[in-house]
Parts: sequence; C-alpha cells; structure tokens
Amino acid sequence: MIYWSSNVSFNVNSSEAQLLDTGNLILLQEGNTGIWESFDHPTDSLLAGVKLTLNRSMHDTKTHFRSWMSATDPSSGRFRIVSLIRDLPEFFILDGDEPYWRTGPWNGYLFLGVPNFHSEVSSGFNVDDHNGIVEISYEWADPLLFERHVLTYDGLLRQKYWNNVSSVWQTNWQSLNSECDIYGKCGAFAVCYPKKEPICECLRGFTPKNLGEWSIGNWTSGCVRRTELECRVPGGKIDKFLQLKHIKVPDYAHWIFAKQDDCQKSCLGNCSCLAYSYFSGIGCMLWNESMVDLQQFSSDGADLFIRLANSELPDESIRRKAIIAVTVILSAFVCIISMYYLWKWKGHRYVMRAKTRSKQAQWQTIFGGLTGGNNEFQDLPLFEFAKLDVATNGFLEINKLGQGGFGPVYKGRLEDGQEIAVKRLSRASGQGLQEFINEVTVISKLQHKNLVKLLGCCVEGGEKLLVYELMPNNSLDAILFDPDQCKMLDWQKRFSIIQGICRGLLYLHRDSRLKIIHRDLKPSNILLDEELNPKISDFGMARIFDSKQDQANTMRVVGTYGYMSPEYALAGRFSEKSDVFSFGVLLLEIVSGKRNHNFRDHEHLSLLAYAWNLWNQHDMPSFIEPTIFNQCRERQIFKCIQVGLLCVQELPKDRPDIPALISMLDHSDNNETLPHPKQPGFTRSQGGSSDEIVTSGHEHCSANNVSITAISGR
Repeated sequence: MIYWSSNVSFNVNSSEAQLLDTGNLILLQEGNTGIWESFDHPTDSLLAGVKLTLNRSMHDTKTHFRSWMSATDPSSGRFRIVSLIRDLPEFFILDGDEPYWRTGPWNGYLFLGVPNFHSEVSSGFNVDDHNGIVEISYEWADPLLFERHVLTYDGLLRQKYWNNVSSVWQTNWQSLNSECDIYGKCGAFAVCYPKKEPICECLRGFTPKNLGEWSIGNWTSGCVRRTELECRVPGGKIDKFLQLKHIKVPDYAHWIFAKQDDCQKSCLGNCSCLAYSYFSGIGCMLWNESMVDLQQFSSDGADLFIRLANSELPDESIRRKAIIAVTVILSAFVCIISMYYLWKWKGHRYVMRAKTRSKQAQWQTIFGGLTGGNNEFQDLPLFEFAKLDVATNGFLEINKLGQGGFGPVYKGRLEDGQEIAVKRLSRASGQGLQEFINEVTVISKLQHKNLVKLLGCCVEGGEKLLVYELMPNNSLDAILFDPDQCKMLDWQKRFSIIQGICRGLLYLHRDSRLKIIHRDLKPSNILLDEELNPKISDFGMARIFDSKQDQANTMRVVGTYGYMSPEYALAGRFSEKSDVFSFGVLLLEIVSGKRNHNFRDHEHLSLLAYAWNLWNQHDMPSFIEPTIFNQCRERQIFKCIQVGLLCVQELPKDRPDIPALISMLDHSDNNETLPHPKQPGFTRSQGGSSDEIVTSGHEHCSANNVSITAISGR
C-alpha cells in the first residue's frame, strides 16, 4: 500500500535529493535542475522560505495546509488553512468547509484580527500583490531562532520555536485563546467580549434575533436592527455613526479607494452601507452585508464605525450640555480631592499607623482562628484578586500549567514584568482554608534554593490564591514520564535532581528554624527552574514539629498513595522517616523512568516490588531507563537504586535519615559498602490493586497526581 508519493517521474541514475538547512527537500536532475521540492507541497507546517501564490482575478480559495487526522495519524484531517482573496487578503482555518477562525485583513505588516500579532509572530510575514498575483511568504523574524507554524489536528494554528536549552519545541503563540476567537461565535451584528459574562452582546441599536436561544447561551442566530436606518425612510434625518475601538473588524470587508475624511461620506452616500473603518496600510473598508465575527480586544484591532438611525444616538446639543455639567462636577470634585490630600498630608503618620493596624487586623480576620493569632507572616504581600486576574488573562485555559489536589495552577505576568505561578483553590477541591493557611504558615518562614519561593497570597470573597515564583520547566513528572521530554534528563541531570531534593529535605528536617515534615513528596511537587534545578513545593500537607519531637500521630491522613509510608497510611504515624520513604519511591522513579502508581507487569504489584525482585536477582540493568544507562556511571546508578531500596524499607527504624542519605549519595561513585536493604513496604500482599491499600478504616486512596486531603481517622 502506498501512503505517500511525490507524483514526479525522474531518472534515478541521473538525479539526487538534497535536504537544505531550511528544511526544504529538493530533487535535482543532472545539471542541478530542480524538478520537485517539498516547499511546493506543504502539509500541516509552515517553515521559513515557503511561498504561497494566489491569483486574485480567479478568486482563489486555495488550501495551503491541512491538519493531521489525530495526534498520531498523519492522514488528512478536518481542518485546513486557506487564504481568501476577496478585496483584502486574509487567512482562514476551515473546519470542513465552514470557517473556524480567521486572521482579519492584512494591512502590510500585521493581520487586524490577531492582537499582538506584530510583536509575536508577523515580523517575518510578507504579502505582495503583483498585478493580481498575490504572493505570501514567511522568513524567520530572528535568524537565530528556529521557528515553524503548525496546524494541529484539533484546529489550532501554533507558532513554535526550538528551545536549545531544553531541546524541545515550545509554543510562542496560538490562534485560539478564548471562545471569542471561534468564527461567528456571537452571530451577525453582535460583539464577543472574552472577559465578560455572557461573552456576547448585540451592537447598540440591535436586539437578539431569537431571545430564547440567547437566554440559554446559543448566540449564533445573532441580532437584528431595532430601528430602520433614516436614509431608507422618505424625509428621514441623516444617520449617525457609533464608534467602537479595538475591534476585530467583521468578515466580508469591501475596499474602496478613499481618503480617511471621505470614508464616512462614501458610507453615508450608500443606503446599503452598514459600517466603515479606516486603517493605515489598508485604507477605507465598508460593510454592505451582515457583519459577522466581531470581537473586542484590549489593544490593537481597529476603530469600527457602526451606522445607526439618528434616534439611536443622543442629540449633540444634549451631549454638549452634559459635557459642561460633567466639567463643573469634576472641577468641584478636584477641589474636594485637593482638600482631602491636604488633610492626608497633615495626618500622614497617623494614617500609616492605622494602615499597619488594618493589615494586622486583615491577617487576623483571615488566619486568626487557625493560627491562634500568630502574625509572624503578616509581612507577606497580599495581592488583589483583580491584579492576579489581569496577570493570568482571566485565568485562561492556555495559561494553565497543571492541576493538583489544591486546584489549578496558572502562569501569569505582573505589571512590572515578573513572571509568576498562581495556585487557585478550586471550590471542588477536597482541600480548604486549613491547607491554605498551612502552606502560607510553613513556606513563608523558609528560604532555601531547593524550595519554591512564595511571593504572596490573595484571599477575597470565596477566592484563595497563592503566588509563587514561576518555574519555567514545570514539574518533574511532566518531563520524567513524557516519552519525548524525558530525553532532556540524562543521568548526570537526574543525579543532580536527586541530590537537590535531598538537600531540600535536609533543610526542612534539620537546618531550618522549624522542623518540617512535608508528607506529600512526589514528582508533581518537585518543580524545575530554567536550569532544571529541583525545588520542593506544595506545603499544604506539611506539619511543623517541635525541635525535640521525632514523630506524631494524626486522625487525618493526607498525601498520595504510592508515596505514603506503611506506618503513615495504615496507622497515621508520621516522622522524618515518612518523607524518607516518599523520597525513596521518587528516587526509584527517577532511575527507572516509570511511575509507581500505575506500574503493571505480569508478576509485580508495584515498582517497589519490581525493584526488589531485580535486586535479589542481581539484574539491576533491567530496572534502569535504557536512555540513561552509562557504563562510566554504572556503580553510581546501582548505588542509587540500593539507596532507594533502603529508603522504602517497611520499618521506619531500618530507613536511613536524610544526613545519612546525603553521605551515601556524595560517595556513591566509590567502593564504600552500603547496608543490604530489607523487603520494601507494600510488597508482601499479592492481591488487590497496586493503587489501593486495604485497611480496617473507610479510607480511599487518591490517584498519583491528586493529593488526599481528608480521610476518616483510625
């Protein structure tokens, strides 16, 4: 069966193929005459150097790219990119034959329907019109940055660049960021507002065509004009125009040659004209049909002037009187404000003391009932929810970094440019104010290079949020268990991560002024910075010990099965050795590249049982991820497996403490003999499931990437 063919006949003996640095594969005949090149037949990707040609006179609707059928099936999928040359060139993504997304018209250096497109993507685009032949080309905006545009199987156009540090493709821009980016989401004569609820509103002077559908959130029927235009009524008044700023102009724009001052006159002179816009590089655009696919941007876009009946807009004389009244009121207001600030200046020291007392009262109101009035962390910044909402673009799904038991975590950028990670307590979360307070209380007192830094928090209404420094490489599990990204982690990097986690635990257990037991150590709670250095995060489950306290009991078992020690999961007892057990599981996962939670083979219930069996068979190479095996480091890798098995021994007294672990790891490449491990916990039973522990209570285990926050006591 033939899956693909170039459909080109050539003499094999006198031809050759060359793959250029641009990614273009070309076939050459004798004499270096080109007979075929891949850039003339693009699939789902646009690379620099590809040129797309259309004939304006033939009203081309030419397919340039087509998506895959699925993430693993490269056959032709539902979505394709076309460029429609009506009066103005623009690109569309079609779902079958129906528009799904569009760029808006090209003005010579950007597409009007893509906000911030000029700064993120378009600096390499060029559209030339030579006597009706339109040529669209793309060159790398930054010659040192390898980029490509990909149409994904689910209809997203993504610009990706190659990250030389992490050796992965990273997304710099994508076509759809909200429902408003979907073509015609709100129907005709309606505007889509991404940050409003509901997102669709009829234009002024229009009303929903089908009120019943609008009431249930189906806006595709659009809106209809409330008052007929005056020019269609004999003896009517002159129509007026309503100005809308930062708008994605609607589809079906008609271009005319007219100066900016004449654009409005041209529209008024034609009763069929519904709106106009003038934009530098394009000129005058008119709309004579239904206006579809309007969206309000926060910046960029164009000014759109909607034609309305005279009665739909207030009289100018009334407007002037209103302006005079507002001016008088504002003048009086300025006088009052000036007097207020004079008073404020005189009482500055008093006001500052009042603010301090107010902040203390705010912390006391939020936390007092759970911390016994302890305000040691009152200097931690309190963020306003509105600022975090802006920083994360309204908590858009595209900014979501991950999901844990606490709730989703979003990437954001503050006004000063600082990148942050915002953890937002989900109302559906099993965790609540207790875990939130616990994390603020614990981590605000800790400072170490292997612990994530808490920048502040927010508590407003029902919202509870924690603000952290952003870790560019996300969490360890996102890389370690991904078949492609795990290649970033060679053995040297994995060993460095193991040592970093150990140093972080040493600080928590011994070196900080508080003795902290983390109780939820797992790959998703290990974050990685730009250099893949580990930082322990998520202290919602942590417990503070007295300096002389060694262990404690709890009636409220929390954490994640697969990483809990036997004495904690089954009896509620926890200590430093509980974290050591979790660290041992984590170490074995790092070496093997396999998850303990969903590990399955024909004879082992868990990754721990698998490691224990191979250890007794002296078959350690079978346990190691093949891509990281290094004969020069064989001794060190084997010793790390032995250290992991020592950590997961069933009895706490048999497990080494963290200082002993650090010593073992620091001398892992010499001939020092380590103790022989005993059988790990949770490996004796041969029944049941590996992600379930049978106990006498009514407890249930969590999935590996979800934290248990409340389980009935024993």
